[in-house]
Amino acid sequence: MSVPEYQAFLTGQRHAGFLQYPSWAGVKDHWRSELLGWGPPSGGTEGGGLVLYRQLPGTRKYFAYLPEGPVADWSDPDIDRWLTPLLRHLRAAGAFAVRIGPAPAYRRWDAAAAKSGTGPGRQISDVLASEVDPLGTAVADRLRTRGWHRCGGEDDGDAQPRHVFRVPLAGRTLDDLWSGLNQEWRRNIRKAEKAGVETVLGTADDLPEFYRLLRITEERDGFRLGRSLAYYQKQYEVLNAEAPGRMRLYLARHQGEILAAHTMIVAGRRVWYQTGASADHRREVRPSNALQWRMMADAHALGADEYDMRGVPSTLDPDERSFGLLRWKLGTGGQVVETLGEWEIPMAGYANTALYKAFQTYLARR
Repeated sequence: MSVPEYQAFLTGQRHAGFLQYPSWAGVKDHWRSELLGWGPPSGGTEGGGLVLYRQLPGTRKYFAYLPEGPVADWSDPDIDRWLTPLLRHLRAAGAFAVRIGPAPAYRRWDAAAAKSGTGPGRQISDVLASEVDPLGTAVADRLRTRGWHRCGGEDDGDAQPRHVFRVPLAGRTLDDLWSGLNQEWRRNIRKAEKAGVETVLGTADDLPEFYRLLRITEERDGFRLGRSLAYYQKQYEVLNAEAPGRMRLYLARHQGEILAAHTMIVAGRRVWYQTGASADHRREVRPSNALQWRMMADAHALGADEYDMRGVPSTLDPDERSFGLLRWKLGTGGQVVETLGEWEIPMAGYANTALYKAFQTYLARR
């Protein structure tokens, strides 16, 4: 499928994730890519997907990966109608195993439910969900009966975050969003405004400063994304070449100094907060809260249906270091969403099963 044809298909799929846009293939080094589409004999495209192929060293076989894809009608009970031909094509292309990320959500917890469940050793799965998506449950059952297995079992074991945090925007005014913030968030945003924190859109020239702050943030918060400055520069260039404004860099300045920098991605009717970074000093002027409110307001002005703050940990234990990230996002009044996660299946045959196990070992070592 050509890039124009695939992009035309995505135009009608306003809720497709940015990882399924053609530009994402240009971000991923060491992967080759293919755009696929399918539809009825009479013409038209009903579904499609960006496939990334990673070669297993020393072989001519590939691991096929459709991040947060394929883009298809998951409510169709006859998924074999397109899933079987898809697997047949991937196997012919040399795939020994396939990983997909179905779009439907599985469970949701509103902020109040998540907060009420906090405690020593507690996990989000210990709390009664505010909503269980029947479509997500049905899709999970359909995949299991066809031999697919959920990566990492019931725990997080995916390349993409299984638990994400989303703030609904559709049908809400900006005043509604403001009212949805908790008192601490509203107070911190007012504090930033009173202190003279300025929020502006940056450019590619500001990415080195973003990256410097990101390294500070990683050290402070005890995580490492493992990305280089060149990675973010390439991402910014490739995504914005596909559509100007697809990837945006927001900066919070105070007294002439950049104290925080966050990236945002726009695709269709969805907006994602991707990566945030901030300095260790002058945190009392709350630059990150100011940036998030600006980004949320801009997402609302763009007509987005939701503001996706991406991954959150599954822990509800306040003593766990990672819980701080969830606590911060809960203040926006959104929802913890457990996606269906990623699912894998090895291609039939002893050789493919052996290659699949070898590839899992290879990934673990990397």
